[in-house]
Amino acid sequence: MGKCPECGTWNSLREIKVPTVGDRKSEFASGAKQTYEPKKLSDIKFEEKNRFSTGFSEFDSVLGGGIVPGSVTLVAGDPGIGKSTLLLQLALAMSKGKKQVLYISGEESEQQIKLRALRLRSGQANKKAEEGLLLVSLTNTDAAVEVIAKTSPGLVVVDSIQTMESENLTGLSGSVGQVRYSAMEFIKLAKSLNIPIFIVGHVTKEGMVAGPMVLSHMVDTVLFLEGEKLTKVRILRSLKNRFGPIDEVGIFEMAEGGMVEVKNPEQVFLFENKKDATGTVLTAILEGTRAFLVEVQALAVYSKLPMPRRVASGIDGRRLELLLAVLQKHAHLGVDVNDIYVNVAGGLRLNDRASDLAVCLAIYSSLKNIPLGKTVCISEVGLLGELRPVLDFNKRVREAKKLGLTNIIGTDKYKTLSEVIARLN
Repeated sequence: MGKCPECGTWNSLREIKVPTVGDRKSEFASGAKQTYEPKKLSDIKFEEKNRFSTGFSEFDSVLGGGIVPGSVTLVAGDPGIGKSTLLLQLALAMSKGKKQVLYISGEESEQQIKLRALRLRSGQANKKAEEGLLLVSLTNTDAAVEVIAKTSPGLVVVDSIQTMESENLTGLSGSVGQVRYSAMEFIKLAKSLNIPIFIVGHVTKEGMVAGPMVLSHMVDTVLFLEGEKLTKVRILRSLKNRFGPIDEVGIFEMAEGGMVEVKNPEQVFLFENKKDATGTVLTAILEGTRAFLVEVQALAVYSKLPMPRRVASGIDGRRLELLLAVLQKHAHLGVDVNDIYVNVAGGLRLNDRASDLAVCLAIYSSLKNIPLGKTVCISEVGLLGELRPVLDFNKRVREAKKLGLTNIIGTDKYKTLSEVIARLN
């Protein structure tokens, strides 16, 4: 039939051969089908794959020590956050060595990528890097696979998976079928030719990777680049890694010459305040295996509204409501008649419960006009007003003392929030 009898669309029917039970029996009878024998775990030979560096120590730590040959990595993030810039810098850094890098772009032309490369410090006046980096602009998945197989580079960057499409199946680029097909083709190619491939993925407005969820399951590693567009700080997190830990983070700063590694996070998240400044407290958070200090700021002002404002930037708003209830109940603070604003300096978002005490004392400092600028608070606060221990407390304390901060409040000295406030009074 040339016309579908249901919807009336022409040339929409495609022949699909479905094997019958008789066909399958004949395959087994003739022995044409390959047989699989399970192996003992002790009989399986394992060879450790040698990783190679990306040129960024922060990137290497997130990957677990470097790039694994034959791995497929999905790099996701909000639009304009710096995914393409970071991967282009990675491609330029890798192409300086002996490896040839292929950059496939479905969103930009070769001239646009060249212009962006010239803006990066690593790409200026570097003929060796330019000769080792191959650029191609196409959106056809099958053509991209042919180019990769023909050139056999040491590294491939695909920007982005949502722009790739194939004529072998229907649907527009970015649809579920097209994304799955493109990802599977790149994964099969990476495993067969032992070529590492980095795939850029878009995200939805909810912050999830766009496309089918199976895309995250298909790849070996899922990295997420996050940060506020109005700030320079960018954090690279590992959400999934088959070859390393998933609790490491890499911290970068967006500069005029591209992404710059931040090896000392305190220089980004700490600011020099006056000694008599109120409403500011320090805390030591843990990102992966790294501990560093951040500044928590709070502002409490009298409100004439029947329901005072609660504004949280950098922490969960529901967590702030919980901590305010604890302050109202156990510390007897009149937060119910005040607008409360809480901010984390530097644009970082805190998910570590060790910052609970810092949020509480920053609000207390603003309410009572008591300066606590050089105080480091490390503890989780429970609903009963108790201070709960946190992971790697001693590591956080060592990081604070390394910066010359000795006034540290934690569970080693205090058991409840009311004890801390009584001491400050």
